[in-house]
Amino acid sequence: MSRLLIVLGTIFIVAGFIWPWLRHLSLFHLPGDIVIDRPGFKFFFPITTLLIVSLILSILAWLFRR
Repeated sequence: MSRLLIVLGTIFIVAGFIWPWLRHLSLFHLPGDIVIDRPGFKFFFPITTLLIVSLILSILAWLFRR
């Protein structure tokens, strides 16, 4: 369990360092993502992106369990 937490922590730290570059990828602007942009208010809910990330993580978890 501790090894898993160390790996997850390392992944989060690396993702935090490369976040400025990850934001510019088109991954976070897919069709189906909800964006409400009004003066003084911006709401962004990435439904499609969350589904794709969940699918990828599920496949990786399935592969690592084998």
